[in-house]
Amino acid sequence: MAVFKQRSPPEHWAALRSRAKHPWMIPFHGIEWLLAWVAYWLSGWAFLEVLEYLGTLSLLLAVISYFAESGDRLKQKHYQAWQVINSAYSKGGSGGRIDALEELHADGVPLIGVNVNGAFLQGIHLEKADLTRSSFRGADVRSADFSDSRFEFADLSSANFRGTTFSRADLREASLEDTDLNGADLSESDMQGANLSKADLRSTDLHNFKWMKISDIRLANIYGVRNAPPGFEKWAVQNGAVSVESDAEWQALISK
Repeated sequence: MAVFKQRSPPEHWAALRSRAKHPWMIPFHGIEWLLAWVAYWLSGWAFLEVLEYLGTLSLLLAVISYFAESGDRLKQKHYQAWQVINSAYSKGGSGGRIDALEELHADGVPLIGVNVNGAFLQGIHLEKADLTRSSFRGADVRSADFSDSRFEFADLSSANFRGTTFSRADLREASLEDTDLNGADLSESDMQGANLSKADLRSTDLHNFKWMKISDIRLANIYGVRNAPPGFEKWAVQNGAVSVESDAEWQALISK
C-alpha cells in the first residue's frame, strides 16, 4: 500500500535525544519524533485504510473506463476529421484537410468519394489510400505521394500534380483531362480507360505503366517523357498527342 501500513511505536524521546550530536539538532529530532507518533496513531485508523483501497479501486476503474471508451474516442476523432474536410468544401487553402485526410487514412478509413476540389494539398501523403470516385478537380497537389493508391473513376481534371508520385496507382477510368502531371512518377500505374486529353505529361516517368486502353490522349503533351514503354509515344501522337517544349506553343495548339 502507498500510505497505510502497520507501524511500531516510536522509540522513547530520551533515546532519540541522546543521539543528537549537536544541541542545534535537538529541535529537528523533536519534530521527527512527534511526526512519527502521529503516523503511528493514524496507522491504526481503519478509515484511512478504507480510503486508500477506494483510491486504488477508482484508479483501476479509470483505466478500465479509458480502454472501454477508446472506440468512442476514435469515432469522435474521425467525425471531427470529416467535419474539417466537409466544412472546407469549395474553399481555397488547406483548411486543415491535409492533416484530416492523413489521419483518417492512417486509421484505415477509406476515402472513397472524398471531394477536395480546389484544395491546397501540397506534399500530402496518402500511400495505399482508397480514393475511388474521389474528386480533386482544380486542386493543388504538387509533390504528393499516392503510391499504390486507388483512383478508379476519380475526377483529377485541371488539378496540379507536378512532381507527384503515382507509382503502382490504379487510375482506371479516371479523368485526367487538362491535368498537370509534369515530372510526375506514373511508373507501373494502371491507366486503362483513363482520359488524358490536354494533360501535361512532360518529363513524367512512364516505366511499365499500362497505357494500351487509354480512352483519350488528344492534345496531351508528351515532350520529354521518361522510360516510356515501347510503342507508346508513336501511338500517342497517332491519337492526337503533341510533343512540344514551349508552353506558349502548346497552348496555341490547344486553343485552335
